[in-house]
Amino acid sequence: MLVINLCNHLTTSFMRPNHFLTLVFFLLSSVLFAQNFTMEQVGKFSFPSELTSSPTGEKIAWAMNEQGRRNVYLAEGPEFTPKKLTPFDKDDGQEISSLQFSPDGKWLVFVRGGDHGGGNASSTVNAQNLPVLPKVEIWKINLSTQQLEVVAEADAPVFGPPHQLLFLKGGQVWSANLDSSEKPSQLFEIKGNINELSYSPDGKQLAFVVNRGSHSMIGIYQNPETPIQWITPSFHRDSNIHWSPDGKKIAFIRRPGENGAAFPVLEPRHSPWEIWVATIGSEKGQKLWEAPKTLAASYVYPFFDFSGNEDLVYLSYEDGWQHLYALNINSKASKLLTPGNYMVEQIKLSPDGKKLVFSANTGSEPEDLDRRHIGSVEISNGKLTWETAGTGIEAYPVWVGESGKLAFFSATAQRSHLVAVKDGNSTQLLGESLIPTDFPQHQLVTPKQVNFTAPDGTTVYGQLFEKEGGSSTKPAVVFVHGGPQRQMLLGWSYMDYYSNTYSINQYLANLGFVVLSVNYRLGIGYGYEFHKPAGAYYQGAVEYQDVKAAGKYLANLPQVNPAKIGIYGGSYGGYLTALALARDSDLFKVGVDIHGVHDLDGRYDLSPNYEQAPDLDLARKTAWESSPIADLNTWTSPILFIHADDDRNVPVRQTVDLIRRFEELGKSYESIIIPGDTHHWMKWSNMIRVDQATADFLQKHLMD
Repeated sequence: MLVINLCNHLTTSFMRPNHFLTLVFFLLSSVLFAQNFTMEQVGKFSFPSELTSSPTGEKIAWAMNEQGRRNVYLAEGPEFTPKKLTPFDKDDGQEISSLQFSPDGKWLVFVRGGDHGGGNASSTVNAQNLPVLPKVEIWKINLSTQQLEVVAEADAPVFGPPHQLLFLKGGQVWSANLDSSEKPSQLFEIKGNINELSYSPDGKQLAFVVNRGSHSMIGIYQNPETPIQWITPSFHRDSNIHWSPDGKKIAFIRRPGENGAAFPVLEPRHSPWEIWVATIGSEKGQKLWEAPKTLAASYVYPFFDFSGNEDLVYLSYEDGWQHLYALNINSKASKLLTPGNYMVEQIKLSPDGKKLVFSANTGSEPEDLDRRHIGSVEISNGKLTWETAGTGIEAYPVWVGESGKLAFFSATAQRSHLVAVKDGNSTQLLGESLIPTDFPQHQLVTPKQVNFTAPDGTTVYGQLFEKEGGSSTKPAVVFVHGGPQRQMLLGWSYMDYYSNTYSINQYLANLGFVVLSVNYRLGIGYGYEFHKPAGAYYQGAVEYQDVKAAGKYLANLPQVNPAKIGIYGGSYGGYLTALALARDSDLFKVGVDIHGVHDLDGRYDLSPNYEQAPDLDLARKTAWESSPIADLNTWTSPILFIHADDDRNVPVRQTVDLIRRFEELGKSYESIIIPGDTHHWMKWSNMIRVDQATADFLQKHLMD
């Protein structure tokens, strides 16, 4: 009726058909282009995590975050109908992690509380600001009775012999019996901090890694009377322990101990690592493999495990891409299992140890470089099978039972992640009813893959979000992800933090912005040279030129008003946002800096030792010049600072200090502090508040 009434008025006023038709078209276009979903609605994206499968039967479980209400779901074959097992019904900021089945498939355990995406992970999160702090607790679910109970106030559970659960507390190993109501007890005492646990296949021996400061060692505990057996102890750092299927051998990774000589700090150096194997009961182990002495082959905390044959499988960057390899224990020969220009991640070994399943950014289309699909490979012969393809995003695969079924997360550009089960050529999507009815999936745009060139000739990729219609000259925004070891995709991210930013980008596009999400150097998915460039971050911020190139790419688009380009980002993206505003306020007219890093001057703490790196003074100067605070005098763009004060990834003092500097310089700013929450917006209502404030600030400064 509004349009009809306006048209009647205009017809009376102008009485000219051409003017009338033009104005009607303009009004209808404006109505059709107007915002038609809210930030709260698009923020209701479904997000599963912790997908795991039972060692017996066909059972899978996962955690689901539904607007801050985090619960455990179970699905069992052949129907795989999701069933909620927990009653948590509040947006209370308590995450669920370490979800796992017992070896016999009769129990589920998980940790509730903490922030396992940041430092000090086991420390409680009080995003509700309650007078009594919440606890970080291990919970158990009896799958026969579905009874739910707290096991202990602790973290990092690991299953041992039948119905025995181990966990770490104060760097020591504790034990609880799932069938008993008795209080947990400490299993044994040892100097140092234990940070890895792994039971032998027969459940009679517990291998562990103990950190003793300058070095770490692998020990085996058997019972209270038998002394700890050390596995090839040395002055190195041993870690990543895995038992052979027959329980006769242990494989592990060895790296140098302590810090070594004070080499030049601005000079990239190889980080060495070796693969070792030791026979239980013998005094000495055997080095099977040593990483090539190249930068690409440096240690990156790889996937590592025994196969069902005489092979060890591992992940390495040695050929310039993150790939899987098989290392034969007898011949010491290593072979590449996943050749090609793509990266492999999220790897799982099949129950029989003969195959690996993984997620990778490859496929038949160029756009697959910015997607994820599921692949599998037979270890013995290297036969590769691509289990999924198309325009979707598939991630975090697990094997289901022993028949070759797979479960994984599945999303598109419009639909957020759900769990899917693949059986042969058939794929079943689980829990579609969990997507809220007002979630605007059918109104979301499909981002387009774009690329442009940085000043030094590097090709940079991004995703362009734009709604059809609207003004002939639109405002634009560059989004800068955090990490920085991340890759934004042509669809919903498999990480909750970046599913959130994807929802912001969709909201901004719906408002009428052209949004460019830039995958700058230091990010994953484009090979080693892109991931590990020289002169990055506090050693020169070479990656900033990719962000500036993104802004110039937008400025050169015919539909973009070059005088109205903004920028926003969180964490490392907040650092690059601040750097953009400090260095190039003429290009980036406004910004939102969410828990960013601003002062890199402390990256090189002065050592009291006589020996110093020969380039230490230059390194400290470079770190200062790579900081946003070094260029505050040229920062003229309006800014909104946002930070939570229990941030375990980027200390809130980074923003506190920058705000003080702004005040000392008489610069204006706006700010929001979120008491009690962390880097990851554990409380959903806090996330929506931050998202809305970000969009509102950009809209206020860039839209008429």
